[in-house]
Amino acid sequence: MEMSNGNIQKRNFPVTGMTCAACASSVETILSYTPGVKSATVNFASNSVWVEYDETLSPMDLDKALQDVGYGLILTQDNPEEAQENFQKEHYVKVKKRTLGAALLTLPVVVLGMFFMDWDPGKWISFWLSIPVLFYFGKHFYLNAWKQARQHKANMDTLVALSTGIAFLFSAFNTFFPDFWHTRGIHPHVYYEAATVIIVFISFGKLLEERAKSQTGTALKKLIGLQPKTLTKIQNGQPLEININEVQIQDRILIKPGEKVPVDGLVVSGSSFIDESMISGEPVAVEKKPEDKVFAGTINQKGSLEIIAQKVGASTLLSQIITRVQEAQGSKAPVQKLVDKVAGIFVPVVILIALLTFGIWLIFGGENAFSQALLASVSVLVIACPCALGLATPTAIMVGVGKGAENQILIRDAESLELGHQVNALILDKTGTITMGKPSVVQIQWAEKKEEQNYLPILAALESKSEHPLADAVVKFLKEKGILNLELKNFESITARGVKGDFDGKSYFVGNLKLMEENGIAISEELQSLAKTWSQKAQTVIWFAEEKVGLAILGIEDQIKLSAKPAIQQLQKSGMEVYMLTGDNPQTAQVVANHVGIKQFKAEVMPADKSSFVKSLQEKGKIVAMVGDGINDSEALAQADVSIAMGQGSDIAMDVAKITLITSDLEKIPQAFRLSHLTVNGVKQNLFWAFIYNLIGIPIAAGILYPINGFLLDPMIAGAAMAFSSVSVVMNSLRLKARKL
Repeated sequence: MEMSNGNIQKRNFPVTGMTCAACASSVETILSYTPGVKSATVNFASNSVWVEYDETLSPMDLDKALQDVGYGLILTQDNPEEAQENFQKEHYVKVKKRTLGAALLTLPVVVLGMFFMDWDPGKWISFWLSIPVLFYFGKHFYLNAWKQARQHKANMDTLVALSTGIAFLFSAFNTFFPDFWHTRGIHPHVYYEAATVIIVFISFGKLLEERAKSQTGTALKKLIGLQPKTLTKIQNGQPLEININEVQIQDRILIKPGEKVPVDGLVVSGSSFIDESMISGEPVAVEKKPEDKVFAGTINQKGSLEIIAQKVGASTLLSQIITRVQEAQGSKAPVQKLVDKVAGIFVPVVILIALLTFGIWLIFGGENAFSQALLASVSVLVIACPCALGLATPTAIMVGVGKGAENQILIRDAESLELGHQVNALILDKTGTITMGKPSVVQIQWAEKKEEQNYLPILAALESKSEHPLADAVVKFLKEKGILNLELKNFESITARGVKGDFDGKSYFVGNLKLMEENGIAISEELQSLAKTWSQKAQTVIWFAEEKVGLAILGIEDQIKLSAKPAIQQLQKSGMEVYMLTGDNPQTAQVVANHVGIKQFKAEVMPADKSSFVKSLQEKGKIVAMVGDGINDSEALAQADVSIAMGQGSDIAMDVAKITLITSDLEKIPQAFRLSHLTVNGVKQNLFWAFIYNLIGIPIAAGILYPINGFLLDPMIAGAAMAFSSVSVVMNSLRLKARKL
């Protein structure tokens, strides 16, 4: 997926050759310091990197920068996701073959080492069997370690290559020159089984890790799977099947029964029912007829449709959803920055600990000091696992973001997912968030009945020029009555008040009560009383006036969402303070607030006031989430700690927000916070076990228990423990997939 912003390109590349968190850190560092690269963010769990780079730099330049260190980028643009998936499948098959081959040859080496350790021919058999295990099936460890060393870097491959290489060379020396030790009164031991078993266990651990990591991205794969690869284009009146990449805006497309809609478009012919559950979460199919919109990835049911393509490729709603999920899965939670720093220095520190261990054992080890020093230092190198640390955060974030996408919750970045569980104050916009956002005129009352026909065209002309959402409801109401517009002069939109225009030498006003008061317009007691009654029924009252006289009032009603009350109750039960902000009048706001159970609200709020209200809560130490759907909410959304946009709202609101609810169901809001809670818990658990594993494992491997009970960890057991640590972290992250939001 690629995006362009002026001279800066932003693209997601699959990465090859990464084996641990230190590798991810190396890739990120190398790319970040490549001239022309603005930023690089590696996701080790998905083997990918988001790169922002100057358009003068080519992707091949980025790939070349990594090739020297043993990594690479998959550069194909046709279908990078499929290319990455194919690469991962091929890589998985290679790891599987390497593991099986190494295991078959290692088995007799282990039998000889355990049960026939004093049989001299057994040492020679083990020597020849170990060579292909280490230097054929395990050659990638040594090649990658060498490439890293040339760049003065180290990673997990360095630890494996050092530990197994040292064990093999020591054993080979003892096999070829046993008399060197015999003359010194020491029996020469060999550790071929330790070297080969380490290769097998670590390869087996990588096999399980690759398999588990592939499952963390299943939600994204499901989304990508919604995109059809071909479509039927109507060309010169004839159907023609073309590749999805060839479609152009304004192409006429035929959608047959059972097919997926390939692009966003407008129905021009036919009627059918479309399954839009991937967008709305609603299981009931939606009827589509001419002039209705359809979206890519939704499924046509029984009828045939012909549509005109309006958005294709990366512009479709589905592609935007996929891009947001990819970016979110690749983004880093704040805690990950600390983990990256630890991973970057982890391997050099482990090597230093291994050298210290070797030195201490050599000095204080007694009769078999060298052998024990070698075993202990090899165990330290083997048991240390930067992978567990590197996988702890990204795997949990990937599963969390994917889980959200499956539940119509789109998360833009990991930071908002991490912060969500700390939110203790939630602000809800009223119109379009708590209410349906589809207001309609339910009644109109004139000061004098005879005036109705004379003034309706003027009202229609004023409201047709207004940008206020309520104006659309008035225009629709008047169109249904067959009222036509007039030509106005001196039209003026008055912010947060209404509109004004001149016709036939007179000024006319449409807006709220403040607009009437500020222009000295006289309003009859009857209209004032009626307006109060309507407001108490949660109707928004619009005033219509001529010069200095009130002509009529209109009652506009916006239905409250059925999900609003239960969602707000859930949030309040969790200890969250819920506020409602609206530009509507206090009476209507009061009725809506009472209906859904909100005790704290503000009415007649200007767009800038919403942002100020968010700031005021933040100044009190609150972690604030803002939920909105309109352009007027965008400033407050940007100010909030966690911003949530309703998916049926404006593009600007969705661009600003860090979390977007594809559906209009408010019960997705508490689900989003629960998802944050579960994901952060998963990250904490992973980090705890990764750190504890290394804090406990490395000292034990170094021999800290030997003076107490004579226990010295066998390198084979250390290799198994290392493999298990990475797999356990990934498996713990995957547990989130089964949790209910």
